[in-house]
Amino acid sequence: MSHVQDLSELAQEARAALQGLTAEEAVEAFRVRYLGRKGLVTQRLKELGALPEEKRREAGRLLNVLKQELEEAIRKRQGDFRQGRAERPVSMDLTLPGILPARGRLHPLTQTIRRLEGIFISLGFEVVSGPEIETEYYNFEALNIPLDHPSREAFDTFYLDEKYLLRSQTSTVQIRVMESRKPPLAIVAPGRVFRPDATDATHSFMFHQVEGLLVGERITFADLKGTLELFCRRLFGPRLKFRFRPSFFPFTEPSAEVDISCFSCRQKGCRVCSGTGWLEILGAGMVDPNVFEAVGYDPEGVQGFAFGVGVERLAMLLYGVEDIRLFFENDLRFLRQF
Repeated sequence: MSHVQDLSELAQEARAALQGLTAEEAVEAFRVRYLGRKGLVTQRLKELGALPEEKRREAGRLLNVLKQELEEAIRKRQGDFRQGRAERPVSMDLTLPGILPARGRLHPLTQTIRRLEGIFISLGFEVVSGPEIETEYYNFEALNIPLDHPSREAFDTFYLDEKYLLRSQTSTVQIRVMESRKPPLAIVAPGRVFRPDATDATHSFMFHQVEGLLVGERITFADLKGTLELFCRRLFGPRLKFRFRPSFFPFTEPSAEVDISCFSCRQKGCRVCSGTGWLEILGAGMVDPNVFEAVGYDPEGVQGFAFGVGVERLAMLLYGVEDIRLFFENDLRFLRQF
């Protein structure tokens, strides 16, 4: 049998097969059989090089004509099937609403931090941040915490080695800012802090703080009281009562604890306020002169106040959460409420 006769029979076979293509899958199978990498037409094209020159030219012409004919027929059949699908009646109601993807939301602690930041930004404070891994100098010495202070014991601080530790307060950021800037300045420093406390309903080894610092020439305790009173009233409402109780912090003098009236019982006494009618929310005081000296400020020329508040404590009060561990368990049933 001549090579030309063989190609003629192949063309007749392919044209006959085309007539029986009644499904889209059959068209694809036909394409693979004849025009695929190992298809019948493709193999013949690869064999052309072995033919004598006078036969190669005619065989090549016949194969190219057949290949173009089959490609055109395949495209037409595929187009017919696509058009048939488009004209087919839709079996679904396209007016029904789709399934929307789940929307993310901010964690309640993040919401609380942003709420606090918004209040202090409106008062002219700047939000700053600093490293969570610190040295003893920034965590203790520059904050006027002596070497024999209990907080510097290994069981009260997460030490990484002899030099570095996980910060136990964001007051470290205040030191770093004062070292790099001259007064006046007004900053708040939100962030995570770490203390090896036993975890229970009100304590965690990791929690969040927002600490503030205001430094200028004529800053007084009256400025501290006015700032914190405005902050508390914006956060908890205008009918709030609050009080200052004398306290002690190494980095402030004088120092005070700030209590607000219990909004759950209106000072009648309840489980939230332990029957006292008051809720402790933050500590504050005038910056100790030793802290100013540590950062190179003249304690005779500047004054300032500092304060610190636990974010989890405020979030529990704002949202009525009774167990701090709920904030860190990643239970979506809890988090979706906020």
